[in-house]
Amino acid sequence: MSSATDFGKAAEDHRWVDHAARAGMVAYGVVNLLIAWLALQLAFGDREGSTTSTGAMSQLAQQPFGKALVWLVAVGMLLLVGWRSLEAAFGHDSEDGAKRTGKRVFSAGKALIYLAIAISAIRVATSSGSGGGGKGGGKGGGGTDSTTRTLMDLPGGQVLVFLVGAGIIGYGIFQIYHAWSEGFRKNLTAEGKSGDSGTAYVAFGKAGYTAKGIAVGIVGALFIYAAVTHSANKSGGLDVALQKVLQQPFGPFLLGALALGIGAYGLFCFARARHLSR
Repeated sequence: MSSATDFGKAAEDHRWVDHAARAGMVAYGVVNLLIAWLALQLAFGDREGSTTSTGAMSQLAQQPFGKALVWLVAVGMLLLVGWRSLEAAFGHDSEDGAKRTGKRVFSAGKALIYLAIAISAIRVATSSGSGGGGKGGGKGGGGTDSTTRTLMDLPGGQVLVFLVGAGIIGYGIFQIYHAWSEGFRKNLTAEGKSGDSGTAYVAFGKAGYTAKGIAVGIVGALFIYAAVTHSANKSGGLDVALQKVLQQPFGPFLLGALALGIGAYGLFCFARARHLSR
């Protein structure tokens, strides 16, 4: 067991993991920029696309050499899965006790998020159609509805769905806190935080984490609403959350601001790829 652990720690610290993380961050930046573009189109009245990772991959697939680009994104996301999985198993050794456990759980959660995006990309790349980015994709809550319905059918299912929603809201609040405490700065090298470019990178990070925190919080609120009303179809993912924003007073303006924030997060991913500190 000790030799396996030593091997895992050595692998987690290897410079090739840095290369994998950089490539993955570029792929993740592309995904977020595409989602931002789809959200902007939605704000300006185009209801055709789905503002999800699948919708983003479908949009990319329609470009010249699109399928090849989608495969590259899939590979990049799988590299992130590998990096975060190593972190979850062997990383954060400088921390003690509960803090180390919490960070490892967080890394495992990020690995699952990246895996879901990788699966979306692979499905789009291997499909003959647009992969869900076309007409009718705006609702896009089918997968989330199904998950919510499965949870709701379990003993104490309403409470489970409520707790899931509360957990998602908590994560959204953490993202916003992470933005305004500038905790994300630790992910950049000293060079990445200095000068005019460093100021821009930090601004991208602050706007990006704030926008993603708000969007995630709305997703969590949808889960809680589904639990309270005992209606699975009231839940939804990112696309449904953005549709809810659009339905509010000044909805197109609010959605446009969120889209720009998500785009800023994509740019921050590129900055992190260039000035990676882990």
